[in-house]
Amino acid sequence: MDRGPLPVCEIMGVRIAVTDMAQTVRCLRQNKDAWRGQYICVANVHTTVTAYGDESYRAVQNGAVLALPDGGPLSQYSRRHGFPQAQRVTGPDLMQQMLRESAGHGWRHYFYGSTPQTLDLLRQKIETAYPGAVIAGMESPPFRPLTQEEDAAAVARINAARPDFVWVGLGAPKQERWMAAHKGAVQAVMLGVGAAFDYEAGNIRRAPQWMQRCSLEWLYRLLQDPKRLFGRYFVTNLKFLWWAWRH
Repeated sequence: MDRGPLPVCEIMGVRIAVTDMAQTVRCLRQNKDAWRGQYICVANVHTTVTAYGDESYRAVQNGAVLALPDGGPLSQYSRRHGFPQAQRVTGPDLMQQMLRESAGHGWRHYFYGSTPQTLDLLRQKIETAYPGAVIAGMESPPFRPLTQEEDAAAVARINAARPDFVWVGLGAPKQERWMAAHKGAVQAVMLGVGAAFDYEAGNIRRAPQWMQRCSLEWLYRLLQDPKRLFGRYFVTNLKFLWWAWRH
């Protein structure tokens, strides 16, 4: 199936982009201005299984200009179904790569989500590790639904900062729904990257490379936070394995 600049492989009704990191960054570089007001989802097994059972969330995923294969099983499925070039593109890795390239392009970044403490740590890390990357703004929204007036004010602040990319760290499915609701209103490319703020700030450790290569990063996160993540990973992983076996 063709979808804009990249081919896609439909998985559980979600159109997952067939890509790799270099191709994704090149695509963002080339379409930065054309995609202002659009959004990019970073899909994993949890979000894909959730979309499979929730038509409205599936529409949100498929309304993105790209749904990137953050989860290793998604790119593996694509490779087994005629796309040997499919590779994993994680939210934290994509954010890192775009920050690395920022100085040469003058890209401006806005960070929306997480806590004020995490954003402070994130600012320090970016200023140290990615010289030349411009932080256009950072905002930690309240952990409750915003009023219409508060939401309009937040959008006005984002647009006044003139970002090229708005990194959204609200967690799934909240961040994808937020981006879809603000499609066309936020005048930048929005990217939902989940826990990338916490990873980059140092609040959460990334899994070792060998676990990432073996698609076991979910297990590493589960061991770090078993109470919160056990139900999510156990249920969605089993559903995905059952579906993939039948397809």
